[in-house]
Amino acid sequence: MGATGGAVWGRTEQQDFRSRVRGTLLAAAVGDALGAPVDRLGIEEIRHLHGPEGVVDLAPAYGRRGAVTHLTQLTLFTVDGLVRAQVRRDTGAWHPPTDLHRAYLRWAATQRDWGPDLRKDDGWLAREEWLYARRDPTRALLLGLGDENMGTLDAPKNPAEQGPEATARSAPFGLLVGWEPQLVAQLAVECAAQTHGHPAGALAAGAYAVTVHGLARGESLDGAVQRTLALLAARPGHEPVSEALQHALGAVRQGLPGPGRVAELVGEGAAPGVLAGAVYCALVAEDVRHGLRLAVNQDGPSAPTAAVTGGLLGALHGETALPPAWLAELEGRATILELADDFAMEMTQGPALHNPAGASPGWLARYPRGTG
Repeated sequence: MGATGGAVWGRTEQQDFRSRVRGTLLAAAVGDALGAPVDRLGIEEIRHLHGPEGVVDLAPAYGRRGAVTHLTQLTLFTVDGLVRAQVRRDTGAWHPPTDLHRAYLRWAATQRDWGPDLRKDDGWLAREEWLYARRDPTRALLLGLGDENMGTLDAPKNPAEQGPEATARSAPFGLLVGWEPQLVAQLAVECAAQTHGHPAGALAAGAYAVTVHGLARGESLDGAVQRTLALLAARPGHEPVSEALQHALGAVRQGLPGPGRVAELVGEGAAPGVLAGAVYCALVAEDVRHGLRLAVNQDGPSAPTAAVTGGLLGALHGETALPPAWLAELEGRATILELADDFAMEMTQGPALHNPAGASPGWLARYPRGTG
């Protein structure tokens, strides 16, 4: 499928793909925003602050309703890096992990600088001033991206780190629908190792990306998870992630969903548990709103669990399934939509935008081919 796979896209296919891209990025951001106010709280504290049902609507965080965390910021830079990789491919320079690392370094600059450096040719996303807000980035992220050296699978950054942050930024890899699943997994794992070097942290990112990939290509969620499990089985160190996903599938048959069941899956909040909790919430969700509330109202980390749940539900159902009232208050919504549509256009019509024979100057200004 698609430009990356060499196939021709029909109009209906393009519209469906764009809806799933928008849905994935918007729903992940909404989940992040819903969980942000209570991210480090247990269920009893959440209920004390928000009532017996817990969080049922967007609440203030970072001084406003609908605010997102570093998880959404990094997800957007993942998209930016993927587009830049496609654009740079025309030059013969084809190493996506490097392009993603440069994108993540651009995010790291937003955490240090007061605002965009208009003298630098960083592309349009790095000039979005709202992204220059520090939203509790973890130590692993700041250390992993604290210098120019890129972590690799052979020499990963933070080799003991298996938190959920790399997983939560990895939905965009799954939107590379023209790629084979094993290549999607490999890229997500390699890019996770730039900040989260423990095999469980990196493989959970790959598993999430491959599951989104299946959904974006029209598979059911259960089918996409089963495919992910089959692909994981060949990778060393997969057991924590595979067992967590199998636990999530089994939990669906164990009665009504509730905070206790989600918290049991999420456990201490490492990447495999957060992924398992999110898969469970998406599997039992009556709709997007129900799935995200379930992901937020539990003892584990609310923002990453709900962000990953949102990515799954958005890829499954597309943008029209998302609650409009939540979208209306979502921080950065215009930027997210613009980036989603650029990504969809690049993946379906990239050769018309840039090729060895000619290119759109406007597109190359947005996504420069340079090494920055």
